[in-house]
Order: sequence, then C-alpha cells, then structure tokens
Amino acid sequence: MDVKIRAMEREDYPAWYEIRNLPKVCANTMSIPYISMENAKKYVELDLENRETRTLVAEVDGKVVGFASIHFMKGRRRHIAGIGMMVHDDFHGKGIGTKLMEALIDLADNWYNIRRIQLEVYVDNEPAIKLYKKFGFEIEGRLRDFSFRNGEYIDAYIMSRIKKDCD
Repeated sequence: MDVKIRAMEREDYPAWYEIRNLPKVCANTMSIPYISMENAKKYVELDLENRETRTLVAEVDGKVVGFASIHFMKGRRRHIAGIGMMVHDDFHGKGIGTKLMEALIDLADNWYNIRRIQLEVYVDNEPAIKLYKKFGFEIEGRLRDFSFRNGEYIDAYIMSRIKKDCD
C-alpha cells in the first residue's frame, strides 16, 4: 500500500470530520461522538493558524486515512512536544500509524530539535502502545481515571521518547 504523507490543508476538514466521528477513533482518543461539520472546519482552520502545531495527513489512493499532530511547548519546555494521532477505522493495522510516526519523529529530530516527545494513551489501546514502543517510547506512569469513556472512567499511560545525544 502506497501511503503519502503531507501537510494538512483547509480542504481536509471533511475527512477530519469523517475520521473524528468513527467508533474506534472516538473510543481511543479524547474525541466525543457527533462532532459537526462546522466544528470540524473550525478546528482545521484554527490548527492551521497555530504556529505551535504541525498536522500531517496520510493519504492512500487520494483518500485521507489519518491525521497526526505534533504540538510544541513554550518557554523552558520548548525542547518538548506532544503528539496525537487518529487513523480511519478501516485502515487500522495497515501501516498508516507507522508512516505518520516516522514523519513526526523526523520533524521532531531533524527540523525542530525536540528532545522529548510525550503522549497519553489509554491503557487498553494495545495496538497504539505497541506502535509507540516500536519508536522508542516508554511508559513513565499511569494516570488513574484519566478520562470518561463510554460510561466509565479509564486510565491512561503517560509515555515519552527522549532523544539520545549523538556521540
């Protein structure tokens, strides 16, 4: 499968709307079901204007199948970035997350000089945890009752990848 990674554009908001409303995306991210098309459009526009965020898109055969963002901290924490990702339910397990992570890591390491990348992931999202570990992320701790999902509280792991100095 040929996956193209590119910058998000304003015209991507319908795909963002579609993916953000999918059951697995809602279950495994901080999403709430039933986001409106208008809110999706506003989100994409605000994201594009935010200088502290870069959002990438994964395309397969011209169809947007995933989004991944890197968010840069400020001040004394400017060496840190947070990341977030969502992949279309029909494309889980097909290497989309790997391609998006490769691009995020490249941006962090080779263009922004980010030393620490961090994220939160639900403890039951085993495919995502496996993906992050593949890229050198380690579990630093467990955040109890981190979020309310599907009628109950769920824990999350805080994970990070710290770039090692080159010798």
